[in-house]
Amino acid sequence: MLSFADARSGFEDASFVVFGIPFDKTTTFRSGTKFAPTAIREASLNFEPDLFEHCIDLRDVPFHDMGDLHEEGSVDEMVVSIENEAKRIVSSGKFPIAMGGEHSITPPIVKAFGDGISAVIIDAHLDFNDEYQGLKNSHACTHKRIEDVVGKGNVFAFGVRSMSVDERPEEALFADSLTIHERGCELVFEEMLSNLGERSVYLSLDIDGIDPAYAPGTGTPEPFGLTTFDVKYIINRLGDRLVGFDVAEVCPPCDNGNTSMLAARFIREVVAVKWKSMKHE
Repeated sequence: MLSFADARSGFEDASFVVFGIPFDKTTTFRSGTKFAPTAIREASLNFEPDLFEHCIDLRDVPFHDMGDLHEEGSVDEMVVSIENEAKRIVSSGKFPIAMGGEHSITPPIVKAFGDGISAVIIDAHLDFNDEYQGLKNSHACTHKRIEDVVGKGNVFAFGVRSMSVDERPEEALFADSLTIHERGCELVFEEMLSNLGERSVYLSLDIDGIDPAYAPGTGTPEPFGLTTFDVKYIINRLGDRLVGFDVAEVCPPCDNGNTSMLAARFIREVVAVKWKSMKHE
């Protein structure tokens, strides 16, 4: 099986565990995110192991690729399967990194941590529906399902530029893309962090949060999004507060290769930033 580049440790010895979730049963526009884990692994082979700006050689980092989860029956059954696997990783003291798949993969991973963390979601869509097309675990319900786990005031969506009339934005914490563009990513993100307090943070990157000029390969693209440097800033700013990460909604059939490459590079960025903070604890 193809492994993520430089993920050379066994599970027991690893500090970081990456795994794929090739699942896209609730996609609503363009399907194909189930092919993303393989495409992201292939893209990872493009990069040198040395992340010079962090002074880190990823070959020196205890990093394990445990492969892909198998699809389990219904959407609800798959969510349970993801939660169980995430609990195994978290309870073993590892830092989980998931490669979706659609964004419905995220709430069960967050649930594996319990209710003591906050979550930051980079996303073009608010995804605050309580139910969508008869499903409570749809990718259109991600923000709401995460709030159910961590509680109101502990989840924040960053880069939003689309929401449905059925959603209730007055109950959801979010920063819209236009405000971020006008005021600057750093200022808006600092204000968001002040609202989240001192909790540890799980970071979820829906790749459509990035402008489709940079990340065209996604199922529901929305113009006027974040830049790649905005996302890099967020990862580095969170630093030692990070407890887990996922990247979702990469859709290889709609990609020119750039989107999978970005996903792989952001995974490497998270590993480097977190490993650097762990070495200084």
